[in-house]
Amino acid sequence: MKSRAVSAVVLTYDGRELLEVVLPSLARQTRPADEVIVVDNGSSDGTGAWLAAEWPQLKVLALARNVGVAAALNGGVAAATGEYVALLNNDLELEPDWLAEMTAGLERHPDAASVGCKLRSYHDRARLDGTGDVLTRRLVAFRRGGGELDEGQYDQEQEILTPTAGAALYRASALARVGPFDESFWAYFEDVDWGLRAQLAGLRSWYVPSAVAHHMGGATTGGDSSPFYLLLHYRNRIGLMVKDLPLSVLLRCAPAIAREQAGTLVHCARNGTLRLYLRAWLGAIRRLPRWLLARRRIQGARRVPASRLGEMLGD
Repeated sequence: MKSRAVSAVVLTYDGRELLEVVLPSLARQTRPADEVIVVDNGSSDGTGAWLAAEWPQLKVLALARNVGVAAALNGGVAAATGEYVALLNNDLELEPDWLAEMTAGLERHPDAASVGCKLRSYHDRARLDGTGDVLTRRLVAFRRGGGELDEGQYDQEQEILTPTAGAALYRASALARVGPFDESFWAYFEDVDWGLRAQLAGLRSWYVPSAVAHHMGGATTGGDSSPFYLLLHYRNRIGLMVKDLPLSVLLRCAPAIAREQAGTLVHCARNGTLRLYLRAWLGAIRRLPRWLLARRRIQGARRVPASRLGEMLGD
């Protein structure tokens, strides 16, 4: 069977030193990408000049300003010409057979919109960074297995809710069918939102443990304790609830969601971040009309029983 063309899209923002790791690892792939596109999301650290000097063979999509992760990903996807599209953060190092294993995994599962890989910690390579994204009934999203020692407990290829878009492979046809990443999210959970929409459209996702990448984590945004992360984290999980949960699932999850929100409110009040939490809710309220319109479209196009999505949510 003829090999399908693969486009690799690398998203970067003020991360020239990170590109010095990820781009060579991408160049060393046993199954090379047919094109590599670097989306420079308004960097001010000389990334553009460095790329022109050191990697003139690559395509560069230079954005005038930082438009957010979701919009930058959409720009990269629009520029890609391959039948498969690999989306990569800049803070990665790929094992040499990463792309070969990912493409083979996607070809084994013709009903899959995407596949995810085994992410290990870049700094502690015996420890996992994640093996696919999980969304709980409390609307808490996290990377499965994150922080655990890798002792083979996630070495089985299996279906997952959605991969982490920072190291995933998508069918271009699925990206077109499901639609773009939601730019109102700006960053964080835009990949979970896309994965939920794909699931509702009847498209699946698989985890391919033989594809391994090493993730630095928080190298660009400052990690999951930064106010920037927390603000978008609190706001965007409300977006997941409004847009993507069918009514029956939402009603079933409502008590758990309410308990989680109450617990977060108390936690923020105690640690001095209550104002940030309230800002997140204000941001969600401002986006509510847009999200409700999106909900009508997403739920109206649903191709699977609501129970399927409910079964895939974690405890």
